[in-house]
Amino acid sequence: MKKIAFLGLGRMGLPMARRLAAAGHPLTVWNRSPGRAGDVPGAAAAATAAEAVRGADVVVTMLSDPAAVTAVAAQLTAALAPGTLWIDMSSIGPRATAAVRAQLPDGVALVDAPVVGSVGPAATGDLVVFAGGEDADLDRAQPVLERLGRVRRCGGPGSGAALKAVVIGAIVACVTAFGEAVAVAEELGVPQEQVREVLSVGPLAGVAARAYSTEADFPVRLAAKDLALAGGGPVLAAAREVLLADPSIAEEDLSAVVGSLRRAARAAAA
Repeated sequence: MKKIAFLGLGRMGLPMARRLAAAGHPLTVWNRSPGRAGDVPGAAAAATAAEAVRGADVVVTMLSDPAAVTAVAAQLTAALAPGTLWIDMSSIGPRATAAVRAQLPDGVALVDAPVVGSVGPAATGDLVVFAGGEDADLDRAQPVLERLGRVRRCGGPGSGAALKAVVIGAIVACVTAFGEAVAVAEELGVPQEQVREVLSVGPLAGVAARAYSTEADFPVRLAAKDLALAGGGPVLAAAREVLLADPSIAEEDLSAVVGSLRRAARAAAA
């Protein structure tokens, strides 16, 4: 079994690390905020990122944003031995991914493999993994990634990060626009039960299911971050502004934007 270093034990990283440990991989874990290593049974805890990756065959990072990945990369890059495979599963976009790749020592490979899915799928291995990299590196990463979800090979280096930016941009913008439509219903006096019933069938059924979800755990602040990674034009920019307009929902799931927009509509009508 490959020796794995797993860095980042947050909402998503913790259940993912547990799955790798349960599969029997020798696992060393590290988290920027100490105290979570004990939540991964059978894993060894490292005091630093560099200590965690020494001697590892595979390094997996699951961090919150480009700044976090850049900071951790500065700590661990020099400790990566030739032949190490680094799988970055953070959502940081193709530009940040390329910047990290440019800093790698000779003989160290990088696969970008961000995911779609929330905490529940992370625990059950039902994430969707968008993997980009050289074919040989993707082959090496496959057994690890398969333990975490359904792997879609996207192409060469950076392609996984790029597709994730496209997909998450579409999802977040659609849920935000859906929330605005529900708020319009509030203003027009259309019963919310009727709105939900009608929008939950037909072409908007998938968006409605996500907008009304009570099980997902994708914080609004991270959704706004992902929209910034996607770049794009005025629609994505407007959706990001809407998400940032209500700081009270920053740590709530993306679906909270629906209630936020309804409250704003009621306040405007008062």
